[in-house]
Amino acid sequence: MVDLLDRWRAAARGAGARPDPDTTRAGEQVLVRWREPHRHYHTLAHLTAVLDVVDQHADLATRADAVRLAAWFHDAVYDPRAAGDANERDSAALSESVLTGLGVSAPTVAEVCRLVLLTAGHTVAPGDRDGALLCDADLAVLAAPPACYERYAAAIRREYAHVPEPAFRAGRAAVLTGLLSLPALFRSPPLASRWEEPARDNVRRELATLTGAPENAG
Repeated sequence: MVDLLDRWRAAARGAGARPDPDTTRAGEQVLVRWREPHRHYHTLAHLTAVLDVVDQHADLATRADAVRLAAWFHDAVYDPRAAGDANERDSAALSESVLTGLGVSAPTVAEVCRLVLLTAGHTVAPGDRDGALLCDADLAVLAAPPACYERYAAAIRREYAHVPEPAFRAGRAAVLTGLLSLPALFRSPPLASRWEEPARDNVRRELATLTGAPENAG
């Protein structure tokens, strides 16, 4: 936990936040959200994994600290019962409130909000290096080895335990179909070259399990 707080403070300072106790308190409050008991995949482990990808490939970003802060906030509000992009909109609003309170400049706050909102659909415009890195980091689990991917899919199911099986299968299938319809799952060339095909294989396999269709369908 101390390591994560150190990473929060470094990103916040790099983005222009005041170096005072308020910054630490804000990080602690964000961490509380990531530890909520209803989370099974969208946990501190996911936050750490996203931050690790961003840090390892920070040279791909234009404003790496803004991307790091967007990683911190992108699932800070996570309610599996929320409709549409409500979680992303609420997470963006939280980032605006917290970062403005810490003295981060309005343009940087706006950029963090923009990046957070991109994670609703993972649609990134050409040339948007920061959006590409954040979305690639968020979707990195899709390219995990099959056993890890299956654990991820099972954790998502636990987060939606309140949804009856037929409805969950239909909704999850729609999400996976939407991912497969993207021109590319990953946009940063060094990541896309390694992750695109394994990710599509994993998603197709899960979709086939959900729908009973052959894995190469669609």
